[in-house]
Amino acid sequence: MQLTQQTPDLSAYLAADEAIDHTHPLVRETAARLTKNVADSYAYACAAYEFVRDTVPHSADSGDPRVTWRASDVLEQKTGICHAKAHALAALLRAEDIPTALCYQRLLHDDGSGFVVHGLVAVRLDGAWHRQDPRGNKPGVDAQFRLDGERLAWIPDTAAGEVDYPELHASPHPSVLASLQQAADRPQLWDTLPTGLSATR
Repeated sequence: MQLTQQTPDLSAYLAADEAIDHTHPLVRETAARLTKNVADSYAYACAAYEFVRDTVPHSADSGDPRVTWRASDVLEQKTGICHAKAHALAALLRAEDIPTALCYQRLLHDDGSGFVVHGLVAVRLDGAWHRQDPRGNKPGVDAQFRLDGERLAWIPDTAAGEVDYPELHASPHPSVLASLQQAADRPQLWDTLPTGLSATR
């Protein structure tokens, strides 16, 4: 799949916004801690990825009803769904001047009852974009940080109607962000997350 930047301006993928708030002190402190004992941008990106993947439980796995969406809140509260964890990873990477995009997949629910939009990131290293999924591993899911071929949580089944969206978003998709911001708890969020995405500009 050919990934496509939503905007040609690479600086947009370094910007802070209300969800990817990488100017927040907690994000900066976390980034500074992760930069210790790493040799280069690749090592930092891998460390930040593993930190978000492994130390922030996915709220559906842990049973946490709280909904987070702002990167600093994800890091403070140590909980979030895939989209929130993607915001946190994007903030940590952008804090160290690594261009990072948000990207999405349309996947079937585990029980096959319908579709839901799944969130991940793409990091720009070695002159190219590479998608990474910090959702968090569990039985049947073994996502890894890779530049030499994707190792995501899921590979969409196009025959079943699942979709890999090629767009690289500089900011969260409006419909995803609205669902996160308006949900009182995770059960409500499950009912309001979009089942697919329209193009945004």
